[in-house]
Amino acid sequence: MMSQWRSDRPRTGGVTSTGRRVVSCTLGFDVIEPAEIVLQLVAARSAGGVAEERLDVDSGGTPWAVPVEVAGPHGARIHVIEAPRGRLTVDYRAEIEVVPVPAGGTREPDAPLARLTYLRPSRYCPSDHLVGFAVAEFAAGPTVRDRVQAIAEWIRGRVSYVAGSSSVHDSAEDTLLTGVGTCRDFAHLGIALCRAIGIPARFASVYAPGLTPMDFHAVFETLDDGRWTTHDATDLAPRTSLVRIATGRDAADAAFASINRGIASFDHLEVTATVAGDLPADDRRSSVEMP
Repeated sequence: MMSQWRSDRPRTGGVTSTGRRVVSCTLGFDVIEPAEIVLQLVAARSAGGVAEERLDVDSGGTPWAVPVEVAGPHGARIHVIEAPRGRLTVDYRAEIEVVPVPAGGTREPDAPLARLTYLRPSRYCPSDHLVGFAVAEFAAGPTVRDRVQAIAEWIRGRVSYVAGSSSVHDSAEDTLLTGVGTCRDFAHLGIALCRAIGIPARFASVYAPGLTPMDFHAVFETLDDGRWTTHDATDLAPRTSLVRIATGRDAADAAFASINRGIASFDHLEVTATVAGDLPADDRRSSVEMP
């Protein structure tokens, strides 16, 4: 059976501009026992207006219900699939018209709660274990922006990006010790070091036009004067091209697929992300906010 979902988000019409992002992904699962599969792979509601969007789920001929959508934090859209035994394929494609962040920035509507939430240690970001190192290395900067930039530059210089070098069990502490990681590890280390010196920081999963090789990507954001700014120590894609998917304390909150019940193996992933026109440039020194 083919189950087809279409977005109810506001549409932008047929207008094409340099703000247009086209993103897509295909996921494949072998469901051995009936499983509840949770997906976070569609563009967040904050990402922009929809020109076209669809999510198709093919359960290999076994009939079942259309995926349930649950509203997640920070505009995330979570889809829950009750998958029967057999082959399960999920296809998503969207054309998003990104609305630029206003010149004055966008303020966090509940900054006191956000500050408390994103200062706490979390599963992959045990910031309480890194306080001594972080304070010695990064606490002297005159502003929050200076301290965060120092952290990002340190990660760029000391951690090597190596695809497949970490597992779902590795935390920021492991990345600091081994000196290698992937985008999620770079983001986790940035978050943990920021929190360790009193800067609220959070994880964001994104579609990243310009990323090579193409995949889901991860960056981190820090709270300064009520506004969230985006940082990517990998430098693999321009921050101004990113399309937000999910946001949370770390990757545990923003996994693109997880299995809550049953038995299923994930064995196929294809991701694409492009921009209309030229890929935007990115200046590391600039302050960037992601919609």
